[in-house]
Amino acid sequence: MFKVYIGKLIFRLCVFLAILWIYFYRIDLIDHFLAPQFGRVSPLHVIWIMLMAGMILQMFPQDKINRITMGSRKQFSRTYSPPEEGYDKEALYEYTLRNNIKSWIVLLVWIALNSIVALFYLLEIIGAKELILLSMFYYVADLICVVLWCPFQSFIMKNRCCINCRIFNWGHFMMFTPMLFIKNFFTWSLFFTSIIVLIRWEITYAYHPYRFWEGSNINLRCEYCNEKMCRIKKPLNNKRGIVS
Repeated sequence: MFKVYIGKLIFRLCVFLAILWIYFYRIDLIDHFLAPQFGRVSPLHVIWIMLMAGMILQMFPQDKINRITMGSRKQFSRTYSPPEEGYDKEALYEYTLRNNIKSWIVLLVWIALNSIVALFYLLEIIGAKELILLSMFYYVADLICVVLWCPFQSFIMKNRCCINCRIFNWGHFMMFTPMLFIKNFFTWSLFFTSIIVLIRWEITYAYHPYRFWEGSNINLRCEYCNEKMCRIKKPLNNKRGIVS
């Protein structure tokens, strides 16, 4: 799985570099993508289809086809394995409450940062093209957080690794946040589909929190992990139930 995500990171970097090249040398393609009428297909339309397909597929438990890490798949009932000895429901409640508070902090930080972006856009310091470029940068940064280093994990969430990440499926919402400010079918479809992904994740977390804690789901424990996603980004803590 680690090699799969390295490959995904390289692919996303290539997509970003392609958009960067278009921004400097074929900006007319972005103008065409943002045009209100539907016309010929451009490379950005192909990227849009790819991004939409990725979000839609991630909402369904087709793990063997999509090669998605347990960090995302833990929401599904098929990946839930309770410990034979049972688990402490009070500890689960405390874990859930603690991580909900941390996730709210992440959300507020993210909104604050992107409010600055929105202000720059409203003041016309940047335009729609720059917002698309920023969104594609977030697209790359999403997997940098998974493979290399995640500021939200290090400074706020303090989860052991991505497998235990409370906000793992917030990635699409975060990467497409700049799209909200662009009034266009393609940009809004990406953002609001990401909201659906986010809501589905949060509803599942609310109704089935035991799927998200290694104390109640053994598939999230190091000894049962076959993915080895922590080859570069080492776990913060291996003590069960303390920071994960």
